[in-house]
Amino acid sequence: MMKTNSAAYKHVDEMRPWSDREHMLECVAWTPEAPDVMTFTFRPDRAGHWFRYLPGQFVTLELPVGPEPVMRTYTLSSSPSRPYTIAVTVKAQTDSIGTRWMFENLKPGMKIKAIGPLGDFSYVRHPGEKYLFISAGSGITPMMSMTRDMADREPDTDMAFIHCARSPDDIIFRAELEYRARHLPYFQLGVIVEQLQRSQLWSGLRGFIDKAKIALLAPDFLERTVFCCGPAPFMATVRESLEGAGFDMSRYHEETFQPVAPQLPVVVADHAGDVKATRVTFAMTGKEGLCEPGHTLLQAARASGVRIGAACESGLCGTCKVMKISGQVEMNHNGGILDDEIEEGYILACCSRPMGDVEIEA
Repeated sequence: MMKTNSAAYKHVDEMRPWSDREHMLECVAWTPEAPDVMTFTFRPDRAGHWFRYLPGQFVTLELPVGPEPVMRTYTLSSSPSRPYTIAVTVKAQTDSIGTRWMFENLKPGMKIKAIGPLGDFSYVRHPGEKYLFISAGSGITPMMSMTRDMADREPDTDMAFIHCARSPDDIIFRAELEYRARHLPYFQLGVIVEQLQRSQLWSGLRGFIDKAKIALLAPDFLERTVFCCGPAPFMATVRESLEGAGFDMSRYHEETFQPVAPQLPVVVADHAGDVKATRVTFAMTGKEGLCEPGHTLLQAARASGVRIGAACESGLCGTCKVMKISGQVEMNHNGGILDDEIEEGYILACCSRPMGDVEIEA
């Protein structure tokens, strides 16, 4: 009989929380969910830690794909109400590099670096009296994180959930969603599939999402706070449908990894009015380089042979966060860094342009 080491058991309040810095994670499980969809579950690589994050947030994983690792950002599908592990549910496209590596190589016992969590796409940041989650494909992951969290914390929450999939076989988390629809008192589930094979049975809606289907599956959608995640054309259709129905768009929130607004170049000129490059010192590597006018510190680092990890390169994921030792920068980010981190001196290299000579920890 296996004996449990009771001395190693700790309550959550006796353990240290996961922060929003870099971490090492140990893979403990992988679970097939649908064709080309897998859930990977992780625990902290050191004992005595638990995970603190908001439902719907994302992390960035450093994947050792080749000589140089690649950075990939994934939304957490797990719930912070169960803080001992975290999970990401990922879909491998035909041209995927990082995700295909995970499918073929990532196994229990392996350790990888993670950065995060980050993101504002959460009912905690945008609360409402009742909710409508609308997702397509792997965009279901933040919705599942929020649904699982609410089911644990407030099972009487009024939730409507509309998910769109290519076929019945492609419905991620289908069994769990149907279970919650049967057992949660105020959980409404509606699924729309695009197509059916001759051998597949399906009694739900078919086709593509539109205003009529939203109204059919969630008749009181005008009263709900809406969260939407999926491919860009899908989210555009949902926005147009809601706007056309007179929905209050201040209660509409969507998850996207695209820049919110274009970043304007910053140009530094000398007293004669000539544009000039600025000097960048990379303290940890001992290198120096020049940052050309309008370029970012990330671009300057690459030109100087200094590696700074980056995933989205649009100021969203926070992967390229570095400490600024001296100098001034113009930083136009999209939420990938916290105010208290900025006060500490951190910047995002991908969206920071030097206003003069700068030294950073890199």
